[in-house]
Amino acid sequence: MPEPAPEPSDEIPAVGDREKRDVREITATMNLALRIGELLLSSGAGASDVSAAMSNVAWSCGLRGFTADVMFTQLTMSQQSSAEEPALIQIRQVRYREVDYGDLTDVDHLIRDLVAGRLDRAEASARLNRIISTGHSRPRWTVTAALGVMGGGVGMVLGGDWLVVIVAAVAAVLIDLMQRQMGRRRLPTFYQQVAGGLLATLIAIGVDATPANVSPSLVISTSIIMLLAGVNFLGAIQDALTGFPVTAGARILEAFLGTAGVVAGVSGGLQVAQVIGVDLGRLDPGAYSIADAPVMVVGGAVAAAAYAFSAYAPVRSLAPIGAVAAVAIGVYAGAYHRGFGIAWSSALAALLLGLASYPVATRVRVPALVVVAAGITPFLPGLSIYRGLTLLATDSSDALVAMVNAAAIAIALSSGAILGEYVAQPIRREARRLENKLAGPRLVGPHTVRAVRGLRRRRAARRRTNTD
Repeated sequence: MPEPAPEPSDEIPAVGDREKRDVREITATMNLALRIGELLLSSGAGASDVSAAMSNVAWSCGLRGFTADVMFTQLTMSQQSSAEEPALIQIRQVRYREVDYGDLTDVDHLIRDLVAGRLDRAEASARLNRIISTGHSRPRWTVTAALGVMGGGVGMVLGGDWLVVIVAAVAAVLIDLMQRQMGRRRLPTFYQQVAGGLLATLIAIGVDATPANVSPSLVISTSIIMLLAGVNFLGAIQDALTGFPVTAGARILEAFLGTAGVVAGVSGGLQVAQVIGVDLGRLDPGAYSIADAPVMVVGGAVAAAAYAFSAYAPVRSLAPIGAVAAVAIGVYAGAYHRGFGIAWSSALAALLLGLASYPVATRVRVPALVVVAAGITPFLPGLSIYRGLTLLATDSSDALVAMVNAAAIAIALSSGAILGEYVAQPIRREARRLENKLAGPRLVGPHTVRAVRGLRRRRAARRRTNTD
């Protein structure tokens, strides 16, 4: 009798050693790209920069047929070798951590070395492990001290005397210490911002009750700028301008909540002032003043460099960042005194900042994002937000105008800086060779994957020449 035919089996056929090895290689490459993208995104890099960096890493490791996608808190990477094979997909959740421009700089150098062929994937992975596990490059108390210096520098920009500068510095230190304790208890950022705004206003009210001739308006304004320095306006606007609307919307909402927390805290403090009988008229809500140009320049340079230090930027970059910020704030003062509005003066200063940041960042070997993010700190609209809140507390019809003006300043700063990057990078790139289109700016990492492809072709041609 003939033997019965074997029954069909649901077991998956065994995969050969070569196929397994290929899958492991692809998985390891995608994992490296996703881990690098996670660190960049958590450090404030734009979605376009993160996507380009992931693509550069994958391409330089030999991966083809892949896609990289950025969705604010989720990174996705897929690879499909052919249409007949299923795609391999990896997803990584982004856990936000404290911004560390030192780590951002190290990862930027890692990407460039990997692209240039000075590292292979295993060496790059080991180096990334060291960057992530090493921790911050300076003690935490120095960060708090730097934020105090930043508060004093902003007080100089806004025209405060030496007593205002001292009080603003002390207020910034106290706010940072309080927010650090709240952060250890894992309270959301919104509540930390509320507490910071409330503490800043209470400090100003307390100072106003003393015989000291200190402007509480300037104390509140400098403290607000210190709180806004961590709000990622730049990344939100960059994502909106470079074609990542979902990530841009999420980041704008995050920035809005952070700012709303400051607004709520200051508003609560002003209500406390009314309850205890503090004369809000002495706060002079309608006033807007800035220091003389030389004092503004010095204060802006100090504030920018101090913020960069507090964000763990390399020490070699502090003086150039201060110099760029000083020039930018000089442009701002000149434009404002010649009749330009606050928003347009901020936009012109940010445009210059974006233009100068790319060559300066290249010279000191840091990402341009470090220079831009620190340089716009003295321009943040703390005074306009304060004016809007105090006018709102006095039932003034100008309150809405002041708040809209604050939003306009934030947008002008971000869009101006990014426009400067759009112009600066092609100018530098085309000093040797002209290209036929304007490419998007890269605040972090090499410019395009095409550069990797060209680099590999030139390197292969040199090897063939040396062999012959």
